[in-house]
Amino acid sequence: MFFDIIGELAIGFLTTLELFALTLVFALPLGLIVAFCTMSKFWPVKALFRVIVWIVRGTPLMLQLLIIFYGPGLIGLPAFSNRFLAALIAFVINYACYFSEIYRGGIESISKGQYEAGQVLGMTKTQIFFKIVLLQVIKRVLAPMSNEVMTLVKDTSLANTIAVVEIIRVATTVTATYAVNIIIPILYAGLFYLAFIGILTIVFGRLEKGLGYFRV
Repeated sequence: MFFDIIGELAIGFLTTLELFALTLVFALPLGLIVAFCTMSKFWPVKALFRVIVWIVRGTPLMLQLLIIFYGPGLIGLPAFSNRFLAALIAFVINYACYFSEIYRGGIESISKGQYEAGQVLGMTKTQIFFKIVLLQVIKRVLAPMSNEVMTLVKDTSLANTIAVVEIIRVATTVTATYAVNIIIPILYAGLFYLAFIGILTIVFGRLEKGLGYFRV
């Protein structure tokens, strides 16, 4: 029975990993775009995106999941038929806003002297950003970014709110199948999270060492 439960949880964890990976693929670059918008000198764009970031960061992710999944139907638009897609959109928007603030903090922490030095060398603003600023920003934001990434692993369980069949939902359904106490498959599911967080901890630790040549 133990191996049967673990096998079913492993299948559910694949959905968890898919949601995690796709969220990062889309939220990381989108967060950088949002960061640039919140730092824009064109105040309507800056104000708009700062309000969006404030709303997203100020409301629970669970509420955002429910709004995105059920909201279209409430205003007469076609409802989501794909629960996973609705969850992905909610996660991408949510984490892009959090990532944007981390990016913004990293970019604004770079001294003006760095930009001036690039200009003295005859570099364009784009060259200065990608060849001088960006690598230093990555070094500075890696630690807070790693925390958000690890939080994302655990937040994927909230997809259960709209019945996405991830590992936690599987853990609650196998209870009836195998007639076991609900806490047992939940604890087994926790082991999957612990193992994955452990792997991420090692990966980010090595990344930080790899970027150690930047003493900023």
